[in-house]
Amino acid sequence: MATTTTPMQPPVKPTRGLVRRRVIQLGLFVAVQAAVLLGGSGRPSWTRAWVYLAGYVGLIALTAAVVRNPELFAERARVRKDAKTWDKLLSVFFGIFGLGLLAVAALDLRFGWSPPMSTAVAAAGLASFVAGFGLSTWAMASNRFFSSVVRIQADRGHTVATGGPYRFVRHPGYIGFIVGAFGTALLLGSRWALVPAALSAVLVVVRTVLEDRTLQRELPGYADYAARVRYRLLPHVW
Repeated sequence: MATTTTPMQPPVKPTRGLVRRRVIQLGLFVAVQAAVLLGGSGRPSWTRAWVYLAGYVGLIALTAAVVRNPELFAERARVRKDAKTWDKLLSVFFGIFGLGLLAVAALDLRFGWSPPMSTAVAAAGLASFVAGFGLSTWAMASNRFFSSVVRIQADRGHTVATGGPYRFVRHPGYIGFIVGAFGTALLLGSRWALVPAALSAVLVVVRTVLEDRTLQRELPGYADYAARVRYRLLPHVW
């Protein structure tokens, strides 16, 4: 989530339990992804799936090492009742399309729906996946209010993030997500997986519009920031 700042309430200190919960959540998510990829394809030794899973775990570990903000990880572990209603609905579709991408790639391999992609394309997909994840990590490291839901974090003294990639676009984490989604489809070698990747990208654009309106209305200082940084996702485009 893109943001900026003016203190509202004193920040709430996270508990170790919330950080531990976030680690468990990520571990379970990796296990689900592995089950979808390896079970769906019927090939436990699928090399590209293992490359994806190893890359995902490695990049999560790198993100934790770079960001080193227990309060942010705790924020992402909580179930937030004050998240915007429209965002709760979008989050359901993000989950469907995200796991759907992996499921389609696995079934594509099992049933041969599309011709195989070359190793060079897979390498380009891996590079895109890493680049997208890296951009999201940079955004997270630059914005201590980088939440997984759209809400004004008054309980944490929400302010506007203006450093790092936020100097160039207002929602850099979403660019990273889009690049990573398409990179995943290419890495796994599935043309059909590009469909849920594209649907996820459309959802990101919708969420960006709605989130940006919310922040301009409700977060002090964000309207001024938006006047300075004109572009939401792509510099000189939109």
